[in-house]
Amino acid sequence: MQSAQSEITRRHMVDSQLRTNGITTAWIVKAMGELPRENFLSAGKEAFAYLDRSVPLGNGRMLNPPLATAEMLQIAEVSDSDNVLLIGAGTGYMAALLSGRAGKLVAVESDADLAKTARTNVAGLNLVEGGLGEGADKDAPYNVIVIDGAVEQLPAAIEAQLAEGGRIVAGLAEGPVRRLAVGTKHGGHVALRAFADTEVASLPGFERAREFVF
Repeated sequence: MQSAQSEITRRHMVDSQLRTNGITTAWIVKAMGELPRENFLSAGKEAFAYLDRSVPLGNGRMLNPPLATAEMLQIAEVSDSDNVLLIGAGTGYMAALLSGRAGKLVAVESDADLAKTARTNVAGLNLVEGGLGEGADKDAPYNVIVIDGAVEQLPAAIEAQLAEGGRIVAGLAEGPVRRLAVGTKHGGHVALRAFADTEVASLPGFERAREFVF
């Protein structure tokens, strides 16, 4: 049950963080203005729900800042006819937002504890437990893939699961720099282009192989 204070804080988050940074897509503003982020955090972390920063979820994972979530959703342009793959379900916040918009949603989570929480938080969620970099081939191809975190590289398995002409949105980890990026699949390949510098937490399973220097 959400409190009146929670609703006020959430509306302030929408007005001060989202609207002032160009988030104008009506369904995103409405959904993020109504969905209590604190419900997706562990006890004791509720006070951090609407701050403009990442919040720990446990087991080394983070809930991304509200603006990063909104920017990813806005550029993804999800419609009710889209088959969407979400990589990194966490405790279910992004999945809850997408489930009210996408025609079909499949989420992937590698952490068993987080997967259990996501299933509790999002009724009827189609969630696959497995390596994040493996995606969910069974329900491919996807019109939209959202990687809810920063990655060093896009695995071939994920690229293969995106439909031709489909869109992929992800965070990019380039050393200490974090950016949001988007790409469209043409000729069987995806080239990601950065569109915003913002805080976004890294996801495990997307690291580049390290080169040894002698």
